[in-house]
Amino acid sequence: MAVGVFDSGLGGLTVYEAVSKRLPEVAFVYYGDNAHAPYGVRTPDDIYNLTCRGVERLWDEGCDLVILACNTASAAALKKMQEHWIPKDKRVLGVFVPLIEALTERQWGDNSPPREVAVKHVALFATPATVASRAFQRELAYRAIGVDVEAQPCGGVVDAIEAGDEILAEALVKSHVEALKRRMPHPEAAILGCTHYPLMQKTFQEALGPQVKVYSQANLVAESLADYLTRKPEFIGRGTVSKFITTGDPASVSMHATQFLRHRISFEAA
Repeated sequence: MAVGVFDSGLGGLTVYEAVSKRLPEVAFVYYGDNAHAPYGVRTPDDIYNLTCRGVERLWDEGCDLVILACNTASAAALKKMQEHWIPKDKRVLGVFVPLIEALTERQWGDNSPPREVAVKHVALFATPATVASRAFQRELAYRAIGVDVEAQPCGGVVDAIEAGDEILAEALVKSHVEALKRRMPHPEAAILGCTHYPLMQKTFQEALGPQVKVYSQANLVAESLADYLTRKPEFIGRGTVSKFITTGDPASVSMHATQFLRHRISFEAA
């Protein structure tokens, strides 16, 4: 048994790196659906079906707890999965809530009414599907009032990262930041609403400027998972070795993962 980490491709490795560092005693199984990436341009039904298929594959690996380290899947599929599909003995968690809790300075489980928060102007960078879902704005509205969110769909960035083209990814990030700043010239905070984007965090920060606080999900999700497993240790599992599986070509996926993380990652076929 292990904890599952699901992503449409390579982006969730940023979450895997953080959770494995925070919880070195826990074994993880990482599932990358690289054959169908990117999810951000797919229909909600497509995203839902692919996400369910991937989660089932992780259940087969003994992962009773799965982290959807994919904002598009968290935005477009998780609510429906939790309401209609997930068995009582399994858990599937998303990555939005830890991020919003940090932005609104709330502790986990704080169910008090929404209130005013310090940050008033927030830039959201995400995939087209995540932006269209408005899931971030919906979750934020449960916790905060008076926050202006300007969302920028960042087409092409995930494709460039998956292809290992850092130069193109950097150019696209700069272009998307410029487009957002034409609509919101002075954001106070920026949300990297896709787990691929921390791989380009330096470029986002440089394009936005040092005065903008950039929120990236990996470490926030790691702390949230550590807290969850403290309260529900039955989901830790008894596994001791982590593994990486992909629906794509294992050799190619391993090469690109190693390129971006700067250390060797070896995938096998899912």
